[in-house]
Amino acid sequence: MSTPDGPTDLAGMRERNLALVLAEIDRSQPITRARLAALTGLTKTTVSARVAALTALGLVSAEDPVRAGRGRPGAPVSVASGPIAGLGLEINVGYLSACVLDLTRRVRIRRSVLRAGAGSDPDRDVAALGRLAHAVTGQARRAGLTLVGTTVAVPGVLHGGAVNAPNLGWDALPAAELLAEALPSQPLPVTVDNEANLAALGELWFGAGAGLGDYVYVSGETGIGAGIVVAGALFRGTHGAAGELGHVVVAPGGPACRCGGRGCLEQVAGLDAVLRAADVPDTAPAGPDVRDSADLLGAGAAELVRRLEAKDRRALAAAKRAGEGLGIALVAVTNLFDPAALVLGGLPARMAPWLTPHITAALEAGGGRLRGRTPTIWRSELTDGAVLGAAGEVVARVLAAPSAVA
Repeated sequence: MSTPDGPTDLAGMRERNLALVLAEIDRSQPITRARLAALTGLTKTTVSARVAALTALGLVSAEDPVRAGRGRPGAPVSVASGPIAGLGLEINVGYLSACVLDLTRRVRIRRSVLRAGAGSDPDRDVAALGRLAHAVTGQARRAGLTLVGTTVAVPGVLHGGAVNAPNLGWDALPAAELLAEALPSQPLPVTVDNEANLAALGELWFGAGAGLGDYVYVSGETGIGAGIVVAGALFRGTHGAAGELGHVVVAPGGPACRCGGRGCLEQVAGLDAVLRAADVPDTAPAGPDVRDSADLLGAGAAELVRRLEAKDRRALAAAKRAGEGLGIALVAVTNLFDPAALVLGGLPARMAPWLTPHITAALEAGGGRLRGRTPTIWRSELTDGAVLGAAGEVVARVLAAPSAVA
């Protein structure tokens, strides 16, 4: 057994120093070793050794030397744009999506598959996601990239490795275990997270989130969820199930929900509910519709937006009902959490011009006078925030534990 000053402690200190140096390079790049030593408090010798180790792992790369004053010119280092990369995947009712990010957080590959029948067979869903992951892994390999980890976004509540996702027909499905078997082998373990949480992180890392302060991200497709960001980090709740906005009751005694309740927000403002109210058919593709883009809008949602733009009476009435339901739920969220902003993502972002007036009216009537202000309502510009957040989570894991990619 090692002593506190023995091999185990030294290895832990090296790993902490690796992560410290890599995080500072990520924040301040390009940066010289001398500047790294000043910012981290480590000796120049230690910094040089850790930079050499990070370079050997393929995580950082040197740039041309720069002379600053007298003495030898310094050679700045930056996070490497390859070969190390992360894979994000998303499985939702009407589509599958994949995204590859390198360590500079640049999107290298995007692919999505719109399809019919998702959610009717969990084994088929997992197998389809596995096929997409293998195809993207091959594409990444041909581009000179090495995928070291995968995070999967799912529209459900996680309990350990199991997922309850009513809209997918998943009931305590051991998703982490099944996905680990279906996906390509990688150094980092496969992780699974709620799609609204990952979309909220996607907004933080790739959208407007960093400038919004504390915010609640509203994610909406067939289901509705929320990711709560406080002080730049996710608020998950005691059991990791915070943000189930779609199951806030907004119409007591209303339509039955797959969760077992009645009158949930999802039954008023979810995609299926809005399409029914607007009398818009949700036309499914005859076969897999593969896209190398971030556009995840299905035919039904696209037709709904077209009818709203044309001022179709039934579409406008459906949007009004959805906006009022969202307003009721978001008044409760605002009174509980006092966020600086509410971010609309997914379907609510596409419908924002028609939803926002009703949400704003509800916020102003439901406590705005008491608080003296209402949160900013922000329309996300990201159309694939969840899968971006999933890939970004892999990058974050690499930055936190660099030697794990070896």
